[in-house]
Amino acid sequence: MKLTTKGRYAVTAMLDLALHAQTGPVSLADISERQGISISYLEQLFSKLRKNDLVSSVRGPGGGYRLSRAGNQIFVAQIIDAVDEKVDVTRCLGNGNCQDGETCLTHDLWQDLSNQLHNFLSEISVQGLVERAEIRKVADRQDKYQSERGRNNKGLDADRVPLSEIN
Repeated sequence: MKLTTKGRYAVTAMLDLALHAQTGPVSLADISERQGISISYLEQLFSKLRKNDLVSSVRGPGGGYRLSRAGNQIFVAQIIDAVDEKVDVTRCLGNGNCQDGETCLTHDLWQDLSNQLHNFLSEISVQGLVERAEIRKVADRQDKYQSERGRNNKGLDADRVPLSEIN
């Protein structure tokens, strides 16, 4: 199955956003830290997600992103489609030129499977994922790690002496 990092990261970022939506807008820096996705890559993804009306941005201090509608109205297939990703298991990327420019013997089989996968992902909402216990457990672990890491970094900063005091 061809689902690249772009599609996987977009779904992961949207799920992270949905999990943290109750606290207000979520920054890309927080998503980046929790999910291990670079901020520049998230910026590219969120530009496409915003253009497809899946997220909205909030500017200013405390700004970030939020879902543009309820999580039960956003589906995994929409996220994948928004970032120009295709769920496709054909060799020809659905073009029908798999064998010397012609349709191969099993093209229709793999095209049907691709359609089934897309339909399956069209039935899974972001809210449905948020409500899954195993996903909540992973999110809680990530939040705890982020919180501990933040405390440790603040402790390090407290031990640092500003350069202005050294010079």
